[in-house]
Amino acid sequence: EGLPSRGPPGEVIHLNVGGKRFSTSRQTLTWIPDSFFSSLLSGRISTLKDETGAIFIDRDPTVFAPILNFLRTKELDPRGVHGSSLLHEAQFYGLTPLVRRLQLREELDRSSCGNVLFNGYLPPPVFPVKRRNRHSLVGPQQLGGRPAPVRRSNTMPPNLGNAGLLGRMLDEKAPPSPSGQPEEPGMVRLVCGHHNWIAVAYTQFLVCYRLKEASGWQLVFSSPRLDWPIERLALTARVPGGALGEHDKMVAAATGSEILLWALQAEGSGSEIGVFHLGVPVEALFFVGNQLIATSHTGRIGVWNAVTKHWQVQEVQPITSYDAAGSFLLLGCNNGSIYYVDVQKFPLRMKDNDLLVSELYRDPAEDGVTALSVYLTPKTSDSGNWIEIAYGTSSGGVRVIVQHPETVGSGPQLFQTFTVHRSPVTKIMLSEKHLISVCADNNHVRTWSVTRFRGMISTQPGSTPLASFKILALESADGHGGCSAGNDIGPYGERDDQQVFIQKVVPSASQLFVRLSSTGQRVCSVRSVDGSPTTAFTVLECEGSRRLGSRPRRYLLTGQANGSLAMWDLTTAMDGLGQAPAGGLTEQELMEQLEHCELAPPAPSAPSRGSLPSPSPRISLTSLHSASSNTSLSGHRGSPSPPQAEARRRGGGSFVERCQELVRSGPDLRRPPTPAPWPSTSLGTPLTPPKMKLNETSF
Repeated sequence: EGLPSRGPPGEVIHLNVGGKRFSTSRQTLTWIPDSFFSSLLSGRISTLKDETGAIFIDRDPTVFAPILNFLRTKELDPRGVHGSSLLHEAQFYGLTPLVRRLQLREELDRSSCGNVLFNGYLPPPVFPVKRRNRHSLVGPQQLGGRPAPVRRSNTMPPNLGNAGLLGRMLDEKAPPSPSGQPEEPGMVRLVCGHHNWIAVAYTQFLVCYRLKEASGWQLVFSSPRLDWPIERLALTARVPGGALGEHDKMVAAATGSEILLWALQAEGSGSEIGVFHLGVPVEALFFVGNQLIATSHTGRIGVWNAVTKHWQVQEVQPITSYDAAGSFLLLGCNNGSIYYVDVQKFPLRMKDNDLLVSELYRDPAEDGVTALSVYLTPKTSDSGNWIEIAYGTSSGGVRVIVQHPETVGSGPQLFQTFTVHRSPVTKIMLSEKHLISVCADNNHVRTWSVTRFRGMISTQPGSTPLASFKILALESADGHGGCSAGNDIGPYGERDDQQVFIQKVVPSASQLFVRLSSTGQRVCSVRSVDGSPTTAFTVLECEGSRRLGSRPRRYLLTGQANGSLAMWDLTTAMDGLGQAPAGGLTEQELMEQLEHCELAPPAPSAPSRGSLPSPSPRISLTSLHSASSNTSLSGHRGSPSPPQAEARRRGGGSFVERCQELVRSGPDLRRPPTPAPWPSTSLGTPLTPPKMKLNETSF
């Protein structure tokens, strides 16, 4: 080091960069000390020359041209060259002034405080103590029964290094995951929200936040450290009456066949209700009112009732989808039947140990019901309501069945059939204005506009095709780097409003794309403010402030690999719809995302039902999301029903009559989204270059 450059400063140097010749002076190449060129020309790096005697450098000549111009003029003109490629080459050549300038240009477009949609940041919580007994309460952040406030700052929280949550968790051995792969103990695995509450699951514990009007989001509960990794998460933040009271909240976590349930209080305390066993792997966990529901693809369903404190398990047909309408739970099964269960009758049937599972409809072709969506129309007359059910089948069919108020005893009637998918339908959503279906062909989406007359679906002109697009999402073949249940694409949102898909292209991505579920149009894109990969996300419909003129807000919640949680204002993004690019990802954006992963070759054969792919360190393109990918729940605003309506609901009546009564009274019961079926097909083929130029909506 420190050797003088060989030759006079004005000596002409001939370079062969990737097959293209360049000529410049020694002084131009060596004015930056300790760079690649100064080391090359001083003899510290061995040189390779071509047949003409020019120094050969095996790099991209297109990117080298603006770098050479910078060395000549000290001015940067990156036209025609991508900024990240130029920065990478500048770092390779060791050109410190150019590297700093390029990094500054990137930082002008990015901020640790996010963009206008960035709404909040919650740092990783304190690592709790280990769970000792059945009635252990909360972690060490609870001091004297008062919740410790979330640390807030005008700047980003400092890097914790080996202190705090990550340091303490990484010092201990994480429990093995069911897939046999190592877990990331500090990353966010699952996020779900209900009203003004958020539940965040890490590998061995979960925390709950509550939004207070004046002080913002506050950490109010942390579970003890568990002995197993959390795989499912469910939260209810408003129970309509019952023995627990109107203000009680509950949060549940599950792994394998075991379910742990806690009761939460608004002031921040919490207690463990109990541990329940389903006997088979839990693949869906959610609340319907104050009933905790756990289902498995094997056909077993478990129910815990908040009033009777009773846990009940019953066998049904193998379950491939579900949805909830009011107090009714609908199950789509692989035999082509749709069953319904009235959860309000649970307290009356506990002695008989019978959940009153009744068959509502059977598919004409007896294809498996792989996706399910129920829509209760608004009240239109004294005669009742029109009940609409859309479902997808294992053969790719999409059907809509309806129940007329005048034909209560005849059961639902087939209304429409679409056969536009050639792969099993994994998701379906029937809303006020749109019918949306997603199939297993790399999340291919088809949408229709729904025509209604006085709130009821109409045949004139009927459902008309609206859009066709894909929500490309890659998943890790070895199951490492995130929990698939926390990366559900959606659609998210209330059924009487515009719904959205959330697209994360590669597992390690720190950028998410929000797209309209009806047309695929981009609403916005968000990027992690601290640069860490996004490992889980969901959409929260949050109640508005009590102040005059406020309205409910919609937030995108993103959990990061470093344990933090970020919030993004989707209401503002929807208000500014049209300012983002018209389609989905552009070709350039797609290539940027794919740079972060390696695509695996297609699987040689289709695994049998319930089998898992062999572990691989690569990334593969999957067509199906697991049935557990719908743990995120959405709220349905309303008020508790009067005692008379409550008595009628607990009494007799057919399925249709009881649904009509529920809609009139407007109970606060949620509709969990339809889960994808249990995977029965092989992994999809890897992404291949298209034969023709792709448009912006192809991704």
